Amino acid sequence: MRNDWVGHVIWWHVYPLGFVGAEPEAGPSTGVSHRLGHLEQWLDHLIGLGCNGLALGPVFASGTHGYDTVDYRRIDPRLGDDADFTALVTACRRRGIRVLLDGVFNHAGREFAPVRAALDGTGPREWVRWSGEYPYLFEGHDRLITLDHSSAVVRDLVVEVMCHWLERGADGWRLDAAYAIDPEFWAAVLPRVRERFPDAWFVGEMIHGDYGDYVKRSGLDAVTQYELWKAIWSSLNDRNLFELAWALDRHRAWAADFLPLTFLGNHDVTRIASQVTDSRHLGHAVALLFFLPGVPSVYYGDEFGLRAVKEDRPGGDDAIRPPMPPTPGDGGDDYRRLIGIRRRHPWLTGARIGTDGLTNETLAVVAEGPAGERLSLLLNLADKPFAHGPHDPVAPHSWAIVEG
Repeated sequence: MRNDWVGHVIWWHVYPLGFVGAEPEAGPSTGVSHRLGHLEQWLDHLIGLGCNGLALGPVFASGTHGYDTVDYRRIDPRLGDDADFTALVTACRRRGIRVLLDGVFNHAGREFAPVRAALDGTGPREWVRWSGEYPYLFEGHDRLITLDHSSAVVRDLVVEVMCHWLERGADGWRLDAAYAIDPEFWAAVLPRVRERFPDAWFVGEMIHGDYGDYVKRSGLDAVTQYELWKAIWSSLNDRNLFELAWALDRHRAWAADFLPLTFLGNHDVTRIASQVTDSRHLGHAVALLFFLPGVPSVYYGDEFGLRAVKEDRPGGDDAIRPPMPPTPGDGGDDYRRLIGIRRRHPWLTGARIGTDGLTNETLAVVAEGPAGERLSLLLNLADKPFAHGPHDPVAPHSWAIVEG
């Protein structure tokens, strides 16, 4: 089976520019700062949690936050250089850690050479998507110029870049803003990459849209499960587990066809410890992440309970993308315990799920494996115990994973 290793991966997701404390902008005279080694000091923490995948945010040369790429073949000098990337991948390989890269192929920075030439009229226009004489801007951001995905030169670029970094040791790609790209683009690109790297994994960022249809038409292996992410914290905050049950029905259908990337946090959203308004229910969210089918991802620092709110303003992402100390401290026990349960029951990755005992404040999520295995996650948001079947009652504002 193609890339069957994915069923055993739990990612630890890092936003590198923030993690290493890089400057917010890359000036014209910025020299190379060899900071990727800072990440290597945290790899044993990753393993200690029970994770075995390192999902990296943007590492390629950019003007500011990494999503305005200016050179897809060069490591951002604020992070280091090719040798630093090789050292990090080698350190991961020694520990059995897979590496996922962030591919920003919907748009590029204004200073990406083909884009700059198209905009100033000195190069072919086919790199850029135009509206008359004006370039399309990604979500209104002046620095983010949308590429023309109907163009052969753009398809060729993406194939070449993907293969280059897979050859350098990456195991797959997270495809930024996939929801903004016609799925037929990936259907044209991915077979060419898989000819050389049949074991690579490709997950598209989908915030909205028909996940199942997009996967089918694009040929992607997976998409990000934003719908489930939203339902988890929203249902806990509103004490409305009917919302969660509805999302789980949809999740079950998708998980039967592909393994979605599941998460509680990432570089674009408020930290889960801040998002869940009643701290007594934070553990419920973490339990759901590691109990449900899919490929889980832990955003760096969430295991320590870091708090931060994403704000809709310039610099509003900085708080959720913080620098980290040279080495990890203590913490992460809840994550470690739940990842341990996941590791002892690997069939949960592809489990069939159903629900029972549903009220506004109680829910049993039942998972079944291919050989008749059965576990239940009992969620109680109420002020009184939740009794379900033959199991001991779950205390108020608690959760439990039980056999059967």
